[in-house]
Amino acid sequence: MDPQFTKQETYIKEFCPIDYYNTYYAKEKGVLFGEWTEFVLKNLHETFTSGNVKGDTLIDFGAGPTIYHLLSACEVFDNIITSDFLEQNRKQLKKWLRKDPDAQDWTHIVKFVCELEGNSNEWEKKEEMLRRKVTKVLKCNALSEKPYDPVPMPEADCLISCLCLEAPCKDLEAFTNTLKKFKELLKPGGHIVIQSVLNCTFYHVGEKWFSCLSLTKDDLEKAFTEAGYGTVKIKVTPRSDRSRMDISDYDSLYFVHARKT
Repeated sequence: MDPQFTKQETYIKEFCPIDYYNTYYAKEKGVLFGEWTEFVLKNLHETFTSGNVKGDTLIDFGAGPTIYHLLSACEVFDNIITSDFLEQNRKQLKKWLRKDPDAQDWTHIVKFVCELEGNSNEWEKKEEMLRRKVTKVLKCNALSEKPYDPVPMPEADCLISCLCLEAPCKDLEAFTNTLKKFKELLKPGGHIVIQSVLNCTFYHVGEKWFSCLSLTKDDLEKAFTEAGYGTVKIKVTPRSDRSRMDISDYDSLYFVHARKT
């Protein structure tokens, strides 16, 4: 294994969800606030308002401490199961769901999604809908043979994951194997929506350095093909703002929508 690859034990000890939020999502100053959030939220808005991706159950794999990627999905799914490997991230998710006073503030991003939907003044109702629809916050592990063991999981209509798999997966083989495991969580014909970054080797959370699996568009196509999915769409957008490459060196954003065949 690459000695620079960040192990799970390091994440458990050193990953701080508060620093992660402040580094990437804080209003006006987060590295991912703006270009990334607009990319991912517009893609999800289009995906979940198309009428083609809907159902009862959605699984959110590797949420980190974030909820923004579920704001469009909660309009078309009644049972949302969110999850993350780290206990400290799951604690932050539960704080937001309980409306704790010290929960992370996603209002600026919730309002953006409401504007996409043409209901800019309905952001509080949107937050309450999402809180109502999230029924479980579970531990997940991409490296386990059964990522949710010992919890029994229903077959989902859709699985979503954002900015996750490049962290635990040390190479393309591990990435592909995780996609294969995801198929077991989906109903026949179920959808999978993955969004993340390409050609990224590292990212910082506060002062802490973490490795990232560097993937190309060709790698994505190969992985989804070998995992046995019918790929509906792959979209890649170059990173336009290169001013903070010292925080994370990704050069593109990607969106994949595929189906279990």
